[in-house]
Amino acid sequence: MTTNEGMNGLLDADEVRSVLADEFYGASERRPRPRRRLRTKPASAEHYKVICISLYNEDLARLDDKVEQLKASGHRKMSRSALIRFALDQVDLAALPKSY
Repeated sequence: MTTNEGMNGLLDADEVRSVLADEFYGASERRPRPRRRLRTKPASAEHYKVICISLYNEDLARLDDKVEQLKASGHRKMSRSALIRFALDQVDLAALPKSY
C-alpha cells in the first residue's frame, strides 16, 4: 500500500474544506496578521558623497604610507579621505605647475 492509498480514506474532502475555511482562512478575521513593513530607502547623507577617483599604484602606496606614519605618531583616526581633505586645505594653487 502506498502513502496516497492510505490517505484516500482518511480525509473527507468536505471536512478538509470546512477546517480550512474555519481555522486557516478564517484566522484573519479573528486575529489580524502583522503588517509587513514597507521597505524604505535608507536615509542618504546630505553632508558628504561617496565618489571614485583614480590613483596610480605608486601614489596610493605613498598615501597609505603617510596615513600609517600619521597613525603611528598619534593620529589614531587618520584615514585616506581625512589626509586628502587636509591636503586640500593646505594646497597653494598658485604654486601648482601648469603642466601637472
